Amino acid sequence: MAGLLLSVAGPAWSNPASSLADSIVVQVFEDAPIEFHSPDSTASSASSALSGRRDNGRLIEATVDLPEMVGSHRIWAVLTIHPVAKDERNVHDRYDRAGSIRLVVPERPDLEVIRFITAYGGRTRHRVDVSHLSPVLRGRRSFLAFIDTWTSPAWTVDLSLHFVADTTYDNPSWVEPVVWVESFTRQDQPNGVGTKSVVPEGLERVALQYVSTGHCTDGRDEDEFISKANVISVDGRVVARFHPWRNDCRRFRDRNPYCTRWTDGSWSSDYSRSGWCPGVEVTPTEFDLTDALPPGEHELHFRIENMRPRDQDGHHGYWRVSACLVGWDHPPRLWRN
Repeated sequence: MAGLLLSVAGPAWSNPASSLADSIVVQVFEDAPIEFHSPDSTASSASSALSGRRDNGRLIEATVDLPEMVGSHRIWAVLTIHPVAKDERNVHDRYDRAGSIRLVVPERPDLEVIRFITAYGGRTRHRVDVSHLSPVLRGRRSFLAFIDTWTSPAWTVDLSLHFVADTTYDNPSWVEPVVWVESFTRQDQPNGVGTKSVVPEGLERVALQYVSTGHCTDGRDEDEFISKANVISVDGRVVARFHPWRNDCRRFRDRNPYCTRWTDGSWSSDYSRSGWCPGVEVTPTEFDLTDALPPGEHELHFRIENMRPRDQDGHHGYWRVSACLVGWDHPPRLWRN
């Protein structure tokens, strides 16, 4: 039986139960540059708050101390993506780029906190509820910010975490990242990706938070504009099969000042896509896997059907995939009141 689908992708702009004015705020990144530099060049700018820069400047790292919250609470991530201006009319990077905020977890894959797609050269601001990650958003933590840009300068990033007491929220007790694949392709993962996870004793409920977006290297059809099935298995049994898809991208056109209008009158920002829209964050899809994941070791497997293979010019379809398990050691109240 397929896992219970609890939510599907959509904007994460809901109102916090308590005012952010009453929150504890931790600034993770502030005006931090993300830009591409060739391996033999020197970065043109750097923030003293950053603890590292990798992938030729496209991946930056910062380490911060997070509060040890007691009692029920929510955590809101406030993320702003700024294009670097070239002059009064232009920016350096006019294109929509995949990006992520990730938490470094020792001996496990990175845990994706936020998936986002930049606008076509526009500034975007995102407020995302990341309360389901509260068991690991405490203490001293290192965060990674990534934008898949090929321009220098390109973007700057601001990220703050807001911790707010909220007696209506049902905080989980356990979180474990299970997979992070930046480029899931037919060539490199023809049979999918498998991973092992140990579910601890005492959990009343276990859910999988899954994020998957389809892309292509040349902007043609697959896997960005053609729906593909994502198949999730536990211990060799299929528990979920679904197609990530967004058909509401037109309503975000005002975030995309540099998108192209084609000869048929359509706008690049308006097209439906495999789980994402330009200028919008990607909300995880959640599956209740309590029955499939009793205490003990399990193998999880992720597969995407019919990915576009590499053609003679080297172009192909690919997916960005991440997932984590979330568990509660008490009977659940209403999920995300």
